[in-house]
Amino acid sequence: MLLSRYESMIARRYLLPGRGERFIVLVAGFSLGAVMLGVAALVIVMSVMNGFRAELFDKIVGLNGHAVIQGYNGRLPDWRRALAEAKATPGVTSAIPMIEQPLFVTYNGRAEGIILRGMRPEDIRANRTINSKVIVGSLASVTPGSNNVAIGARLAEQLGATIGSEITLINPLGPSTPFGTMPRYVNYTVGAIFEVGVYDYDKAYVVMPLADAQTLLLSGDSVGIIELQTSDADRVGEILAPLTRKVQGYAAVADWRRLNAELFDALAVERVAMFTVLCIIILVAAFNIASSLIMLVRSKTRDIAILRTMGASRGAMLRIFITVGTTIGVLGTVAGLLLGFGFLFIRQSVVNAVQAITGQNLWDPSIRYLTELPSKPNPVEIVAIVLITLLMTFLATVYPALKAAGTDPVEVLRYE
Repeated sequence: MLLSRYESMIARRYLLPGRGERFIVLVAGFSLGAVMLGVAALVIVMSVMNGFRAELFDKIVGLNGHAVIQGYNGRLPDWRRALAEAKATPGVTSAIPMIEQPLFVTYNGRAEGIILRGMRPEDIRANRTINSKVIVGSLASVTPGSNNVAIGARLAEQLGATIGSEITLINPLGPSTPFGTMPRYVNYTVGAIFEVGVYDYDKAYVVMPLADAQTLLLSGDSVGIIELQTSDADRVGEILAPLTRKVQGYAAVADWRRLNAELFDALAVERVAMFTVLCIIILVAAFNIASSLIMLVRSKTRDIAILRTMGASRGAMLRIFITVGTTIGVLGTVAGLLLGFGFLFIRQSVVNAVQAITGQNLWDPSIRYLTELPSKPNPVEIVAIVLITLLMTFLATVYPALKAAGTDPVEVLRYE
């Protein structure tokens, strides 16, 4: 909005009222603070929720792939055929045969339920989600016949196991005897400990070579699933449609959306709900701006009348008061963005400090899946937040500005 020199001067004067108008300054300050807090809250909450979804997606998909081929009875005896068909499908970037089986582990009298994952050695080392998160030991030691395994950090804590500890895996479906099926106990040495960052994985996963897993489970040459990666996770259904038809007779294809539908749908609904609720804060701030401008117009009625008699147009009055209100909105928006990004930069330090002061565990990984508070600002959402805030503050200035522009100088100055 282009203002003339005198309009700019008056707008600046009204942004900083005089001594007798401190109450108006106070209300305007509250309005600016409310806009700042509303914008900061939106930026922080939306960035954290985006980070939460992105971290979960990266780690879940990084560990489980974009999709899996599953046998109808839990096993894929003809897995090489399915593997060849998957690799021949356009858009499939990798196909990895593996075994996933819930078992039990014991160590020093402690027992825990686990998820056994058997993978080919080259696939174990190529998996960046595991390979980049090894905190002690080495995946190079996890080779066929070595009896070495890699376990999650939370599982190691619960068992009290370290590198070199000998743990016992228990397969309930062991060999058949005249007395029934006997459990199978096999000892393994911890060769590596990894921390993916998702609590449920770090407390349950035990990774070993595929051949050793087949031996432990007495499954012969079969595997449980084939993990698939595609060129585009959002188009996984379209990419894998031909493969689904090819394996229909002996297996099924399930993508990440189906396997984790409840979790990601809940996150999507929560994002919309939080955005709507936090926008109400900005709406309240806009009402505060409107009320402060109405009080300013009331206190400046005589000045407005004098300006009108000196030749100021209704449009000039309209522009002056719209400028005053939108300036408060812009300053509040900028301050809110700075506050929001500043908090995101030190978010984990803030969480740790509050935990140290209160003695409460505010970020329990067993409840919140991830080990740290995530953040991922979305530029599109940030722009949307700014535009919504500026639109609300602009609309809040329209009525007070129209009241100022509609001031009749004759009526005001009649008794002066």
